[in-house]
Amino acid sequence: MENSNRREFIKTVGMGAAAIGAGIASNAVPAMAKDEKTFKWKMVTTWPPHFPMLGESADKIAEWVNEMSGGRLQITVYAGGELVPALGAFDAVSQGTVEMGHSASYYWSGKCPAAQFFAAVPFGFNAQSINAWIYSGGGMELWEKLYAPFNMKPFLAGNTGVQMGGWFNKEINSMADFNGLKMRIPGLGGKILAKAGGNSILMAGGEIYTNLERGVIDAAEWVGPFHDLKLGFHKAAKYYYYPGWHELGTAFELMVNLKAWNSLPDDLKAILNAATYKSNIWMLSEFEAKNNAALRELIDVHKVQLKEFPEPVIKELKKLSKEVLDEQAATDPAFKEVYESFLAFQKNIYGWNKMSEEPYQKLKYI
Repeated sequence: MENSNRREFIKTVGMGAAAIGAGIASNAVPAMAKDEKTFKWKMVTTWPPHFPMLGESADKIAEWVNEMSGGRLQITVYAGGELVPALGAFDAVSQGTVEMGHSASYYWSGKCPAAQFFAAVPFGFNAQSINAWIYSGGGMELWEKLYAPFNMKPFLAGNTGVQMGGWFNKEINSMADFNGLKMRIPGLGGKILAKAGGNSILMAGGEIYTNLERGVIDAAEWVGPFHDLKLGFHKAAKYYYYPGWHELGTAFELMVNLKAWNSLPDDLKAILNAATYKSNIWMLSEFEAKNNAALRELIDVHKVQLKEFPEPVIKELKKLSKEVLDEQAATDPAFKEVYESFLAFQKNIYGWNKMSEEPYQKLKYI
């Protein structure tokens, strides 16, 4: 850095530090004209009661908002089926039946196909990249535009990180093994399975084990080792496949009814927004910290047969993925708009990843 540029940079940083200091000082003074009205909201979810990480995220958002607001915004959380059906959260929030919903946006592919980009896209973003796109790459503006006709405002509320490929009761040695396969797999991954000759079946997480055990479905993907172990899928299926080509970093959402959102004073809006940021990093951290221990237990204790999808299968699935995305974009202007933003950002961030993340993965751990 040249001397003149260095001096300007230091000057700018110094001014920023001074501004931060002033902000801290001003925040130390209690607000004198705060709206003290109390709001009591309902949040419906797609998850079983207090379900680890996913349902817990909803619980924690309610807890953090109550704490930060001094009880001025109180949120009661309802598990899937307690107030509305597990997959009824979108309609409940959209119609104003409740103020909030916690779920994953790919469940709404039938109502709003482009919403799937804000959960997971096969061969798409990992957690780090989807955060970058939504928070800093124009994704949030597109998401808000997409949900506005449904009277909702979306927020990122968590991420699983890279998922597993799923549980199967037959080996996948070639693409022919997908023919007629009945699999629980949502969103775009389900459309790709259908294009490969399989049958995509959508169901809530709490229904998977029974349907897998009874042979209603031949395979199922859920999340990863921690949750899969908890739900006992190793008792209902023979083979555990990786990688999770369909969900490389699945994001979760908090949906807020727009009328309810607009009724909040600015400080409560800021508190709710801050709680979603906290939930986003908390959930990913939990998954990253706990998945490997669960995987070792599945393999070492329960003798699960861990399988890797053959490379030719992965290559063909990637080809089919592009076909599915291109076909949807050709018929849906909203989908096309989000897809183009997604692709542009993917090209941008992968250019950097080749110099940063890929070399890191090749390094030996300490």
